[in-house]
Amino acid sequence: LSDEVKPEAAAVVRHLASRNIQVWMVTGDAPRTARVVAEQVGINPECVAAGVKPVGKLEQVRKLRERGLSVAFVGDGINDAPALAEADVGMAIGTGMDVAIETAEVVLMKGDLQDVATCLDLSRTVMNRIRINFVWAFGYNAIGVPLAAGLFYPTANLPPMFAGAAMAFSSVSVVCSSLLLRFYAPPKIQ
Repeated sequence: LSDEVKPEAAAVVRHLASRNIQVWMVTGDAPRTARVVAEQVGINPECVAAGVKPVGKLEQVRKLRERGLSVAFVGDGINDAPALAEADVGMAIGTGMDVAIETAEVVLMKGDLQDVATCLDLSRTVMNRIRINFVWAFGYNAIGVPLAAGLFYPTANLPPMFAGAAMAFSSVSVVCSSLLLRFYAPPKIQ
């Protein structure tokens, strides 16, 4: 008896590897079974830890973090809860156990592994948008505030009415920039 490997698993592993994300498999399954599954989905045999108890999963996450790596742990069972809590980002498969779902920071509502890649891609997209908004608002205000305060008076003067409108424009432009996230498209994984 064995669990079926999800059909999208190999494509997701390839996609993550193409993004320079190292994929590990930490499982309680027997080493032989783990090697076969890792081979099927394209996980490096050196990145497989098999026959691991829940405490061992936690220790594996700690080892990876001690090496300076950021760790996202994906799990669905009660055995995964300690590792989900310890990881930088714990992702619970929504079809899993309640304790895993309660422990994780992110819950993937479907059992589709493509959502792992989508979650990581979306988080990078959002963080990039935050950085863009921050740089825009900082630059805009670095120029606008001294101008509105009269620092360049009498050479350049901005009446209070226009200064207020300029500040409102700054806020509106950041909100409009953030609204561009509505056009986010998940990565195509094949």
